[in-house]
Amino acid sequence: MNALDNAPGTCWVFGDDINTDFLAPGKYMKFGIETIARHCLEDIAPAFAASVRPGDIVIGGKNFGTGSSREQAVEVLRHLGVRCVIAQSFAGLFYRNGFNLGLPLLIGPKSAASPAWGIADQAQAQLDLAQATLKVPRQGPQQALELRCSPIPEHLLTLVNDGGLVPHLRKRLASRPHPTPEETA
Repeated sequence: MNALDNAPGTCWVFGDDINTDFLAPGKYMKFGIETIARHCLEDIAPAFAASVRPGDIVIGGKNFGTGSSREQAVEVLRHLGVRCVIAQSFAGLFYRNGFNLGLPLLIGPKSAASPAWGIADQAQAQLDLAQATLKVPRQGPQQALELRCSPIPEHLLTLVNDGGLVPHLRKRLASRPHPTPEETA
């Protein structure tokens, strides 16, 4: 794992159907990831890109990452330092892109409660990725809670720990013995 494991982070709480155009607005796609990241979620949370910090956690509702297959929607979150996204459900392409780019995604309980499971926006929380739990201490009138998510399958957790699919493949290829000239003949 990495230095952000079990470190506290701020929760950024959003609702259902956060689409890829909110995350990586199409009008900025001709620019680099730094420019795209400055505009991440600006249509629904104008202060997000300037305020999010490494180790923060994005909380979503149903169908997080719906829309196009653009990888930049995941890459901007990684660029901004988002530690993890927790949602009730993810769009399929966004889910796969998340792990391919090394961003862990946790599927929270399918409760009938609000998509945020009672987590207040800007609440401080502690994420245990290996245990797939988010602990939010009591804050004011808000009760302490522990959100137990579906564990990340081991092969996807390995991708995250390796930094994504490409670094994972490089690592695997580097660990293979190189064939001798006689073996390749």
